[in-house]
Amino acid sequence: MATVTFVDETTSGLRREAWGLAVEEQRLTLRELIRRRVLREAAEYDARRPGVFHGLVQPVEAESALNGYRQRAADRRVDPERQFLSAVEAFGRNGFLVLVGDRQIEELDVEVDVSADTEVCFLKLVPLVGG
Repeated sequence: MATVTFVDETTSGLRREAWGLAVEEQRLTLRELIRRRVLREAAEYDARRPGVFHGLVQPVEAESALNGYRQRAADRRVDPERQFLSAVEAFGRNGFLVLVGDRQIEELDVEVDVSADTEVCFLKLVPLVGG
């Protein structure tokens, strides 16, 4: 079993704390890596209900908050399937880039090698002001 390390960065230089996800397979598509990441984020949020959601994409019905997204209703759950579809859509419109090691993955169905030291960096692109 290997642990994939997920790292979130922005083009403005912000870097969130890395976290790991155990995987059994030696190869996974980027689509499946995104799915597993989003499922875990939703499950952890729903289990703890911290108020601010720190995930790959903003949940529907959430409002922006400093360093995350705040759910509008305290009892609202994050829909993992909706989050996954939003993440796939965001990737398709270049809302973020994905780097596995030093290689940019440009298509969701590309398989990546998964080993004990695999780092997957999600580089969130910050829109330019006025353009």
